[in-house]
Amino acid sequence: MLEVRNLRKEFGDFVAVDDVTFSLPEQGSVAIVGESGSGKTTTARMIAGLEMPSGGHIVVAGDERRPGRSRSRERRARDRQIQMVFQDPYSSLDRRQRVGDAVAEAVGLHQHLSTDRLRARVAELLDMVGLDDRQAQSLPKALSGGQRQRVAIARALAAEPRILILDEAIAALDVSIQAQILALLTRIRTDTGTALLFITHDLGAVRHISDDVLVMQRGRVVERGPVASVLGDPQDPYTQRLIASIPKPGWKPQRRANKAAA
Repeated sequence: MLEVRNLRKEFGDFVAVDDVTFSLPEQGSVAIVGESGSGKTTTARMIAGLEMPSGGHIVVAGDERRPGRSRSRERRARDRQIQMVFQDPYSSLDRRQRVGDAVAEAVGLHQHLSTDRLRARVAELLDMVGLDDRQAQSLPKALSGGQRQRVAIARALAAEPRILILDEAIAALDVSIQAQILALLTRIRTDTGTALLFITHDLGAVRHISDDVLVMQRGRVVERGPVASVLGDPQDPYTQRLIASIPKPGWKPQRRANKAAA
């Protein structure tokens, strides 16, 4: 579904992303993790078309993204393929617009439906993310942080994207709400076949949502592989430090046997 090859982004003399290569299979889920400044969000923004790469290739569903600024028609087609959910849903919602109207607006950008079909599609999307008619009639300020993020996900799904990019989408939520959103995303992936690209600094969340993981440091990928392998037996010292810093009990990297003592 997505192939990224030798992706690079320069801001003047600063190289934010350097030679990043990975693939996201159809209906798959890949996480990109790293501390602030690692280049993971810049990578996501280039894939979504919000930043122009300085080099490399981005291929979506077999079509390579052309370099330079895209025309409006190309942008609309890209938006239908790739949608992005950000950390702060409140900033992306019109505070004067009711939730149902916000979702209807997103649907209308991508489909021309009759009034009845539009209303049915909005109800379907809100139900998909666990919101009801009462919340559809509410303004964003009346919703909790988790409910606002559900609205943002519903708006993203209105385009019926092939890829959903989640940029620190649970970082601002309480732990219990994080678990609910992760479960929701897992169900959406199963029900719709949408592939997920999960950008986060939270390694604890990765094992609940992703098949594979890339670890980035200073713009480069330092480790990659299946989640169980990378988190269970990290090879790179940076990955080892990230895992060691996780405050949550209950899972730790496996300790390799000391060959000298064996």
